Amino acid sequence: MAGFVCILHSMTPLRIGLLGYEQANALDIAGPAEAFASAFRDNGKGKLERCYEVTVIGLTRRSFATESGIVFQPTATIENAPKLDTLIVPGGCGLRVAETNRKVSAWILEKAKATRRVASVCTGLYGLAATGLLDGRRVTTHWRWSADAAQRFPKLKLESNALFVKDGQFYTSAGVTAGIDLALALIEEDFGSKVALGAAREMVVYLKRSGGQEQYSEPLQFQMNSGDRFAELVAWMTNNPTKEMSVESLARRASLSPRQFFRRFKEHFGSSPATFVETLRLNEARRRLSAGEPSIESVAESVGFNGADSFRRAFERRFRVTPSKYRRSFGLSSKRQPNPPSPWTGSAVASERHRRKPSRQKT
Repeated sequence: MAGFVCILHSMTPLRIGLLGYEQANALDIAGPAEAFASAFRDNGKGKLERCYEVTVIGLTRRSFATESGIVFQPTATIENAPKLDTLIVPGGCGLRVAETNRKVSAWILEKAKATRRVASVCTGLYGLAATGLLDGRRVTTHWRWSADAAQRFPKLKLESNALFVKDGQFYTSAGVTAGIDLALALIEEDFGSKVALGAAREMVVYLKRSGGQEQYSEPLQFQMNSGDRFAELVAWMTNNPTKEMSVESLARRASLSPRQFFRRFKEHFGSSPATFVETLRLNEARRRLSAGEPSIESVAESVGFNGADSFRRAFERRFRVTPSKYRRSFGLSSKRQPNPPSPWTGSAVASERHRRKPSRQKT
């Protein structure tokens, strides 16, 4: 936590460098870049400031095309790259070209000496592992390339099922979308869960996902090892809207007394647990109504309300419209298709944004 306090007092954005090269994976670059760009903090004067400055660093000054054909224009090169707080190496088939790999790994080896953190996304591991800096360390990469990486780099302690792994100053992550998971974890490490939650909400993604890579084709959940007990608790709450969520039961999950829990929860999230739970359930209800759930009763039951009547009252009180009218206006059959906000949005005037449904990891 000492590092967190130190960073928080410095109002200069931390510089993130994303290495770019021909035939990189576009999402390995754009995903983390958007996550870092979505992180804001209060400057103490009532204004929000960006937490990070994102720089794309090319092997040359020329623009480069990714595997999908998306073209990036680097803002710096490996010859004139600025001092970085964090260096991120994206994956892509281009990194497995011998000449590119040699150039990338040599530069990483030199840059790592003056960089606080070095991370790889997906098969970006191939560039980072080639430096020898990961020898003897725990790492991960995309599940499809785990066996090959283990064979090529036998000194690595490969954890093929992890979404991301930290070992010292080095971070490695799994397939493409796991780069966003890693970026959010780094934001949380730097500025705490509140800023990370804000970034996740802005991107309409889960802050944390449970399990490992074998669940890449399953509905993703919002949970992973974390030092923040409330981040873990909210993960559980989000995934279990029908469970008991009294102050007493939630306090037990957080290993706090009810009194401590209520006070700390309100300090952390700016609302009481009861208001937070109702907001979470109502926003999930809006998502289900927009998706065309067959009946108000089934929606009420599926998000944890005791009955349709109490659900209707709470919904109308919060959004000033009945569930039935909301579904008629905003359901899939309507010409208007809004996007309900994530569970952390506490305002009735919140933007209508769908939480992105998790997709299969790309290869």
